[in-house]
Amino acid sequence: MIDLPIVQKDTLDSQPKKNRKPDWLRVKLPIGEDYKRVRKLVDEYELHTICQSGNCPNMGECWGAGTATFMILGNVCTRSCSFCAVKTGRPPEYDEDEPNRVAQAIKLMQVKHAVITSVNRDELKDRGAEIWYQTVAKTKELSPQTTIETLIPDVKANWEALSRMIEGGQEVVSHNMETVEALYRKVRPQAKYARSLEQIKRTKAEGHRTKSGIMVGVGETQEQVFKIMDDLLQHDCDVLTIGQYLQPTKMHLAVEEFVHPDTFALYKEVGLDKGFDFVESGPLVRSSYHAERHL
Repeated sequence: MIDLPIVQKDTLDSQPKKNRKPDWLRVKLPIGEDYKRVRKLVDEYELHTICQSGNCPNMGECWGAGTATFMILGNVCTRSCSFCAVKTGRPPEYDEDEPNRVAQAIKLMQVKHAVITSVNRDELKDRGAEIWYQTVAKTKELSPQTTIETLIPDVKANWEALSRMIEGGQEVVSHNMETVEALYRKVRPQAKYARSLEQIKRTKAEGHRTKSGIMVGVGETQEQVFKIMDDLLQHDCDVLTIGQYLQPTKMHLAVEEFVHPDTFALYKEVGLDKGFDFVESGPLVRSSYHAERHL
């Protein structure tokens, strides 16, 4: 649970920096029978979740509500983004039965809205698109009442792979920009800002509801945040999420600022005024957090 202290406006310029987390980033430890049930299903079906691999602070809340974000195509990524806790390296062969296991687990969990993501698989000719398609299609077959959001990786401009990746029947397709343009080389050295924007535009052109997410506290300015909002809207993005970056280990990018909840509220207000259909903005917001709300 988030504990929001009352902070005077004139204290915003003296926000805590880097090492000491403020009170508004408190979360409850994972507990409860629902959490244990989801954990058991994930282990039993040998599934990966971004909740675990990404050290998500909301895992206790989401798993306690009986939901999880599944990560397909293994848990080793071909990218080495400076913010991400997922393992990086050369991935092993992918499991062709994974779509069936994910679909079965989602059915057993009886989730109303499922989120599926993956690591980058740049070494594969189709970037893993066929496994993506099969996972969504199989889930729809076994749980036709479940709405699906897919959080897809950068396909390195393989637009044929993108088309296959998003034609399984999902309602929402998300691709995270992660940060502002000026910080791309620092935060996402193997990605390209313009290419990710084009991916979102092409996804919308194929008839999907589009979504993206960014993290703040890595050295961006408010003006740069407003600019990425404009860029996303110009490339047909419908939904935006904004959350606080948290350093997963000492080897990862350091936090430059713990952004105050009032600033997150401002970002939400500005984003809605600019034209997004829905904006989720807060210190503990992640791209899949409360993902069902904008459907």
